[in-house]
Amino acid sequence: MTAALSYPLANQGIATDATIHANLGTAPLVEHALANGEGILAKDGPLVVETGKHTGRSAKDKFIVRDALTDGTVWWGKTNVEMSPEHFAALKADFLAELAKRDTLYVADLFGGSQPEHRVNVRVINELAWHNLFIRTLLVRPTAAELDGFVPEYTIIDLPSFVADPARHGCRSETVIAVNFTEKLILIGGTKYAGEMKKSVFGILNYLLPEKGVMPMHCSANIGPDGKTAVFFGLSGTGKTTLSADASRTLIGDDEHGWSDTAVFNFEGGCYAKMIRLSPEAEPEIFATTKRFGTVLENVVIDRETRELDFDDNSLAENSRGSYPIDFIPNASEDNLGPVPANLIFLTADAYGVLPPIARLTPDQAMYHFLSGYTARVAGTEIGVTEPEATFSTCFGAPFMPRHPSVYGNLLKERIAKGGVKCWLVNTGWSGGKATMPGISRMPIKATRALLNAALDGSLNDAEFKKDSNFGFEVPVAVPGVDSKLLDPRGAWADGAEYDKTAQDLVRKFIDNFAQFADHVDESVRQAAPTAA
Repeated sequence: MTAALSYPLANQGIATDATIHANLGTAPLVEHALANGEGILAKDGPLVVETGKHTGRSAKDKFIVRDALTDGTVWWGKTNVEMSPEHFAALKADFLAELAKRDTLYVADLFGGSQPEHRVNVRVINELAWHNLFIRTLLVRPTAAELDGFVPEYTIIDLPSFVADPARHGCRSETVIAVNFTEKLILIGGTKYAGEMKKSVFGILNYLLPEKGVMPMHCSANIGPDGKTAVFFGLSGTGKTTLSADASRTLIGDDEHGWSDTAVFNFEGGCYAKMIRLSPEAEPEIFATTKRFGTVLENVVIDRETRELDFDDNSLAENSRGSYPIDFIPNASEDNLGPVPANLIFLTADAYGVLPPIARLTPDQAMYHFLSGYTARVAGTEIGVTEPEATFSTCFGAPFMPRHPSVYGNLLKERIAKGGVKCWLVNTGWSGGKATMPGISRMPIKATRALLNAALDGSLNDAEFKKDSNFGFEVPVAVPGVDSKLLDPRGAWADGAEYDKTAQDLVRKFIDNFAQFADHVDESVRQAAPTAA
């Protein structure tokens, strides 16, 4: 039986006798998920599910088909791994055979991108109702009028129960995420982690938009009371979602955006926040979503008798997640877009305790730090760990960038120059020593917010600045309401010589990492590198 899809599956070469549940709303999809035994309801209404062994992305199981279209346009390497057209053809045949066996399928027709002239029509076909609810929550939901006559441009087939065969399909394991830009088809199998779907759409837009001169960004974005937009780049754990969900500012989105000539626009219609150790005091807007029907909580521990949630229990996953419509945040933008940015913020959680809590960057320094995509975290919890672990993820989102990083970096630099955008590096990590040292604490969020507010309202521009001797950027000497000791990372250390040694170690990590980009950028960007003693 085929439900009312304006563009039937048969038109896409998909043959199935399954009951097709097309474009269901939140309540029916929750009902289906419960009836199918896919999850349970928490006390206050969210659907709680478990994803099994995959509690995050399977980065090593993602492939892009290498063919005439992608051969010269994709940045091949560790991140973008090739699959042959022949292997993809075998995988596609087996996916279609699986679809033909299904009794029930869930189909959602959605938009990737909130600005109409830059969005893409995406159809998602799921075997699980909660996966369909997830992607319907995370992407932009068309109106009834927009669904009438909807023709998918890209299609995602998501089958968690599918078992891939490395020999037959040219993959690495029983899990596979295969992207074919020529056929405009993405196949996801062997994982229940729903984030693979949303990141696949991000990858599509990251491939398509640069050719239109639109800058795709792994960032959050919000608008101040003055009507000016701020964009926050940052890797997981740096505060991208937390700092953008500010009650005094209007949220555009928490994860993926485009920067066109006229707007910053959200690629999505929902948010996907970390839930581990969530508290109503630190993140009240996000915490409130965990008491709403329509929120989906992944791998959050629940008492099956009382249906109470325990956000501090990481026994299922450290990467527990919540997805919810963006309008669950009270001050969210109605149309998911805002003016072009006035400020760019690069967030890093520096576990070495070297970087200042805030620094002002030139456009060349901004491109350097964007291509570097630095953060650092405490390396695991093993006994004897004494050093932080540096992470460099170019463009603050290397796994999702199909093209060469310089494509995105040059686009960013052009847009910064065109708009006179102010650029800032904000360290939400540690101060006074390495994170592994006894008694060293993380940067107070109150201080981070005070510094951010001063940067965003323009008052920080009137402060006195000094040049950082290692990184060359400008650091404020004094800011009202912030302890001046915090602004001087070297002075915050008990041992200045130990700080100097640690800082130079980090400088060398930056320089070594940037060598891969040196031939693709202007001399002025190369000169923006930190200085090795």
